Amino acid sequence: MPEKSLAGSPLKIGSLTLRNRFIKAATNEGMAKGGVVSKGLARFHEKMAEGGSALSTVAYCATSKDGRTFVDQATLDDASVVDFRALTDAVHKHGGAACAQVTHAGSFTFLDKKALQTNKPLSASGGFNKVGVMTGRYFKKCMNEAELAAMAEEFVAAARHAREAGFDAVELHMGHGYLLSQFVSKLYNKRRDNYGGSIRKRMNFPSEVLRRVLDAVGKDLAVIVKYSMTDGPKGNTIEDGIEVAKRLEADGAHLAVLSNGLNVESIQSMFGSPLPKTGARPSNPVIRIGMAIQSFTAPPEVQFRENYLREHALKIRANVKMPLAYLGGVQSREGVDQAISDGFDAIAMGRALVYDAGFVNQVLASEDASSPCTACNRCVTTMYTPGGTSCVLTKDKIESELNTVRAAS
Repeated sequence: MPEKSLAGSPLKIGSLTLRNRFIKAATNEGMAKGGVVSKGLARFHEKMAEGGSALSTVAYCATSKDGRTFVDQATLDDASVVDFRALTDAVHKHGGAACAQVTHAGSFTFLDKKALQTNKPLSASGGFNKVGVMTGRYFKKCMNEAELAAMAEEFVAAARHAREAGFDAVELHMGHGYLLSQFVSKLYNKRRDNYGGSIRKRMNFPSEVLRRVLDAVGKDLAVIVKYSMTDGPKGNTIEDGIEVAKRLEADGAHLAVLSNGLNVESIQSMFGSPLPKTGARPSNPVIRIGMAIQSFTAPPEVQFRENYLREHALKIRANVKMPLAYLGGVQSREGVDQAISDGFDAIAMGRALVYDAGFVNQVLASEDASSPCTACNRCVTTMYTPGGTSCVLTKDKIESELNTVRAAS
C-alpha cells in the first residue's frame, strides 16, 4: 500500500471543511459566452470534483457588468444565480465544494464603448491607461470616496449572490493587476490620500472590502483571498507581499492563495514559464499584449521548474500563522508532499488539472504520480476559443456547443 499523503486529510477554512487539501485554482475558463453561465462551465468544474479536487474555483465572477475584462465573463447578479446554482449542484454531487472568484477589472478591461457604461474605467489612480490603448480608452479615473463605497458594496452584493447560488466559498482577487490589485501595487497606485503611499495605506481599500465581505457572508462561506506575492521584476517586492499577508491575517481572511506577478507587466512571473512563441496572432487582446511585452522583457533562459514560487511562499509562511495555499507549478506527488512539508495548508493547481482533472485522485493513490503537463501555456491561448480553456496535448473532445447553453436549461 502506498504511504498516504497528508494532502489527503481534511482542512477547515472558516465554516467550510474540505475533504482534502487540493484546490482547483481559478483559471479563466472562457466558457461563459456572452456572459452566460453555461453547461460547459458547469461540466468543467464538475469534472474537477469527480477528479478529487476538494474545492473548485470558478474564475472571474465579476461584481458587475462594468467589472468584466471581456464580454465572455459571468457576473454574480440576480440573473446568474439559477445557472450558478446548477454548477454548484453538479460539484456537490461528487462531494466537492465550489468557490466563486469575485473580481472587478478596474482599468484592466477590454470591454468596448458599448459594453462599458463608464467613459473612463475606474482605478486606484487616474491618468494614462496603457491597457485602454486596445479599446480607445486612453485614460482611467481615480476613484473618489463615493465610488470606493459603492465598489465595496458591489463586492458584498456579489458575495451574497454567491451564497444564494450555493457556493461554499468566495475568493477575493487582489492580484494580477485587477482592481483590488491596482490599489495594492505601487506600479498602479499613485494616490496621496489614505489609500496610497505605504503598503499599509495601499491595502486600506482592499482591506475594507475584505472586512465587509467577511461581515456579510463570513459565517456561512469561507472567505479566501488570492494575491500576488510580488509584482515581478518591478513594483511590489516580497517584503510588500509579507505585509499584505499580515494584513489579511489581521483582518480575518480564512485562507490566502499565494500567486505572483501581473497579467501585462510580468506574466512570466505568474506562470513560471513564457507564453508560447507561435506564429499565430491570438484573437484575445490580453494574450496579444502579454506575448508582445514578453518578447521584450522575458529573458530567453526562463524555464519552468516545479514549485517555482516556493522561495517566495516560504517567506510568507515564516511571517504569518493563517492558513495558506501554495500555488505555483505543483505537478507531482513529490511536489505536493514538498509543499505540505513546507507548512502550507493546501495545494492550488491550475494547468495540471486542465491537462487531467483526475490528477488529484492519482496523487492520492500513488507515490509516483506525475503530471505529463509541460507548462507550455498553450492552454492560455485557447481561453477564448469556442471550446474555452483546454489542453492542446490531450486531444480530448471539446464540446464547444455546451458553452452556448445555459447551465440551468
